Amino acid sequence: MKHMNGKKVVEIKNLVKNYGTNGFCTTVLKGIDLEICKGDFIAVMGPSGSGKTTLLNILSTIDKPTQGQVILDGIDLGKVKNRELSKIRRDKIGFIFQDYNLLDTMTLQDNIALPLSLNGAGGTECIRKSEALAGAFGLKGHLRKYPYQLSGGQKQRGAACRALITEPEIIFADEPTGALDSRSGRELLECLKAVNDGGKATILMVTHDAFSASYAKDVYILSDGQIRCRISRGDNRKAFYDKIVDMQASMGGDFS
Repeated sequence: MKHMNGKKVVEIKNLVKNYGTNGFCTTVLKGIDLEICKGDFIAVMGPSGSGKTTLLNILSTIDKPTQGQVILDGIDLGKVKNRELSKIRRDKIGFIFQDYNLLDTMTLQDNIALPLSLNGAGGTECIRKSEALAGAFGLKGHLRKYPYQLSGGQKQRGAACRALITEPEIIFADEPTGALDSRSGRELLECLKAVNDGGKATILMVTHDAFSASYAKDVYILSDGQIRCRISRGDNRKAFYDKIVDMQASMGGDFS
């Protein structure tokens, strides 16, 4: 599925993923084509077992495809050695996981700044950037706190800041609201939408939740290892949400 919207950040061509050996082979992804351009906010949805997690793992270099190509910022990931791959992962990709993955022994500010300091940035730059992001995510007053002193929503917004601090080409968010109550989830999504609208992030989010998906600009429905359709937001998020729910209902299956 293609659309033209400026610079291509990720290009996926005929992506196939098999697990197992001959005779006991399961094909999880069956020839996926997708382009993600700068400034996109894409949600990938699909019933349980549709291949969402496998797709995300391949895009984020955790797993390798059986065949097909993933081209990130012009680099064919299939042709890259492991050392270079970890550099690409560090410089060009940001991750937001369902369970925050913050380090308990570090303050929120140090957690947010960690990827930047690992890249060799100086203290002043780490402080400046972490404070700017914390302000955008409503965390300015919490930077000196440790993760155990924060709510789930604050931790996840902190994790989003950490993903954004190196200004990566793309953010991969795996069920980012999965562990949050509805209010905390909405606050996180509002912040992600704001940084995306402000041109500060290109986002691909995997979610089973129609409400979360309605914050994206485009929703791709994955079913049985293939992209079945794309729904685009337009101006009205409520109408977009209704469209997503209708699509889920028409497909049946357990979106979880």
